[in-house]
Parts: sequence; C-alpha cells; structure tokens
Amino acid sequence: MLDERKQRILQAIINDYISSAEPVGSRTIARKYDLGVSPATIRNEMADLEMLGYLEQLHTSSGRIPSSKGYRFYVDDLLPPHPMTDHEKEVIDRWYRARVRRVEEVFQETAKIISRITKNISLVLAPQITKAAFRCLQFLPLDSHRVIAVIMTDAGFVENKIIEMPAGAEFKDFQRMAQVINDSLAGQSLDAIQKGSLQHIKDEIMDEALYESAMEVIRRALDFEKRERLYLGGTTQLLEQPEFHDVERVKEILLMLEEEQLMKDILHAHLGEGLSVTIGHENQYSGIQDCSIITATYHLDGELLGTIAVLGPTRMEYGKSMALLNYMNSNLTEIIKRFRW
Repeated sequence: MLDERKQRILQAIINDYISSAEPVGSRTIARKYDLGVSPATIRNEMADLEMLGYLEQLHTSSGRIPSSKGYRFYVDDLLPPHPMTDHEKEVIDRWYRARVRRVEEVFQETAKIISRITKNISLVLAPQITKAAFRCLQFLPLDSHRVIAVIMTDAGFVENKIIEMPAGAEFKDFQRMAQVINDSLAGQSLDAIQKGSLQHIKDEIMDEALYESAMEVIRRALDFEKRERLYLGGTTQLLEQPEFHDVERVKEILLMLEEEQLMKDILHAHLGEGLSVTIGHENQYSGIQDCSIITATYHLDGELLGTIAVLGPTRMEYGKSMALLNYMNSNLTEIIKRFRW
C-alpha cells in the first residue's frame, strides 16, 4: 500500500499527464497542485514511485509518466466519482431522437455517440434484434454450367452464392424453382421458415439435386442472420491522440480493428463482467498494449445481449469513459425497447 502522500502525488501526476500528454516533473506538480511539500520532496517521492513500478521515465532527463500499474492503482483506488451531468444525458437523448428510426440503427448510433463524447474508439457488440423476412430468391446465369443465387430480405441483400448446375439441369429449371420458393416463403421470417413449407417446395420441385442447391443458399442466409454484429465508431479519433501521431505506432491497432473476429473475441472475453477496465500490458494482445479498453455488458429482458466498449490510449479520461459506459449500460435496454416496439 502507498502512504497518503505518495497517493496524492501519483494522483496529481496522472491527472496532469491525462490532460497534457507530456511527461510530468516535480516542479510542475509543486507549482500546479497544493500538496504542501517542496519540489525536492516530490522528486524523492516520484523516485520511490518509479522504483515501486507506478511511474516510468522515458529518458534520463525527462519527467515521469504513469505505468500500467500506476493507472491500475489510480482506477481502483484514486479515481473520484464522475457522474454524468443532466446536460450530457440530454445530449445523448437528443442524439437518439434525431438519428434513430429503427432498432437496428440503435447500435450504430451508440457507437457514434460514445466515440464523440470520449474522443476514443468505440465498439458495440450486438445481436440481431430484428428478424429479417424473406422477400425473394433470384438466380442469375453465370455461364453454361453455373448460376448465381441471390437471396433478398425486407432489409435488402443477405447472401449470394455461385451454384454448379446439376447434370441435365437448365437455367429455366432454376427459374421455375425460384418461383416455387418465392410463392412458398415470401414474408416469412428467415429463422421461422416452417418445415412444412420446405417439404412443399421439395415436392413441387421434384429434383433432389436442385432442391439441395437452393437449400444451401437459404441455410447460409440463416447463419448470417444469427451472427453478432460489430459496430465501430471514431477510428480516426485514435490518430488525433498525441501518443499516436506516429502512424507506424498506430498501424498495428488499425490492422487489428479490421480483424472483426479478433475484436469480437476481445469483447467476448469481458461478457458478463459488468464494467471492466483492462489497462496497457494487462491486454493479452500485443497490438493494444499501449491502450486501455473499458467494457460494459448490457441485457434485455434478463438476457445478456452484448458489450459496449471504449478503446484508447492508457492516457484516457477513465472517469468520464466509465461514467458514460455505466450510463449507456443502464439505459441501452430502454432505448432498444423504444424502437423495437
């Protein structure tokens, strides 16, 4: 445990570094913060904090910056409450009222408003809330042996696939099959297509190979509908942070953000944890060991739905970001319900 004086000095250093992004010296702390001790005493305490692993010194002649261990102590023991103001809450409410008309837009706009407020990258891992309804299946001729199958839903394009024509089949056979399928399935929710409808289609087509080629496309569309969606906001915000003006330094992070499954895995690791803060080298992925990630999970009707997160440099405003995610976590369910029904 750190004594009270060391805690106050560490808190002052972290607060100053978060706001300035510049290494902090003892004279700066003595001048800007009323700690009641001399610069020499502060300098000695800073040396102790560095020896204990709470601070780091980039260069011999420079001031100190917080380490991952220092930030961890700050978040766990020194961070004062940072409640959302009524004005901030009203800004968020106006954002949704002005920009969201359908439930599927809630998550994209959530990512946008989080990144705008925190000035960091935001991530929202969301399930498919709405159920897409089958509109039609079309086949397009590709060449003498292949066709392209395209499934459309009420929300637009879902899936396409190149299909090899079975031996003896002609394009007109696929056209007739599409007509049968469209007459049988139009308007049905993709995840609620009845076995009876499929059996009727199979009986009408009377060709096992043709039927199976169509069913493969429909099964792929069903799988797509069950996938979680990952929404990102504010990726350019990262480049505005002083730590990441060096494009080579940020390149690995930007490449990671393109790996959707990897980002989902990072968020899945925090499912069910409530509010969680992972700092610097606590991250197991090397590409974000200069960063911190704050996550919160949200529920609907008692069911765990997904995760919202802020990703930014370790020098982030933890209090502000944590308060925002807490607020979004407790209100996202009501926002979803507002546009779902």
